[in-house]
Amino acid sequence: MTDLLYQTDSYLQGFEARVTDVDAEAHGVILDRTAFYPGGGGQPADGGTLAVGSTVYTVGRARKAGAEVIHLLPPEAPLPTAGTHVHGQIDWPRRYQLMRTHTALHILCGVVFRDYGASVTGGDMDPLQGRMDFEFETMHKELVQEIENAVSREIAARREVRVAILPREEAFRIPDLIRTKINLLPEGIPQVRVVEIVGLDLQADGGTHVHNLAEVGQVRVVDYKSKGKINKRIYIEIS
Repeated sequence: MTDLLYQTDSYLQGFEARVTDVDAEAHGVILDRTAFYPGGGGQPADGGTLAVGSTVYTVGRARKAGAEVIHLLPPEAPLPTAGTHVHGQIDWPRRYQLMRTHTALHILCGVVFRDYGASVTGGDMDPLQGRMDFEFETMHKELVQEIENAVSREIAARREVRVAILPREEAFRIPDLIRTKINLLPEGIPQVRVVEIVGLDLQADGGTHVHNLAEVGQVRVVDYKSKGKINKRIYIEIS
């Protein structure tokens, strides 16, 4: 099992680790601990580097494989052997943009759920831009502007963002913990990671986030579309 350092410290950029196994087919290595986010919940996986002494390997991306994380290396690079000590470094500028974006989407989700009671039906993101689908029957320009204004007010309030890992039974006593239309949490997991925007939003989530909404920046709704009778999509950009 890989110790997922990003779950408790999203700001960790570099770390020391040991190669526990090699995946020759994927051409990657499994470490005993990692700060690389392996993707999920709409957030793309991290890239960066692994250094073995003076040799630096590019990590194209990380990928989850059960309870482990595979760090994919270039196909021409020789794979470090099990037991090798490595220094990992994530691509921080990209990661931080994704943290800001992911938190912005949680603000959007929190505002829409609080003010309109609409559940999330899907979402995706890239650095500084993302989209989220909601169970809305109708959507129009004035409504979208109201939502954007509400998001801006939450950012101006500089709300704190907290992360906790709770026993499953305790986590599922939280009302509205699952904000997606379908519960995507794996069956039988003993612990649930929850992300709280204090005073606005609390939900199960595995991604990386900023500590305070003041870090997010300006969020603009740049487009909206109907994706079905009760499915509307909102696109945002962050600056």
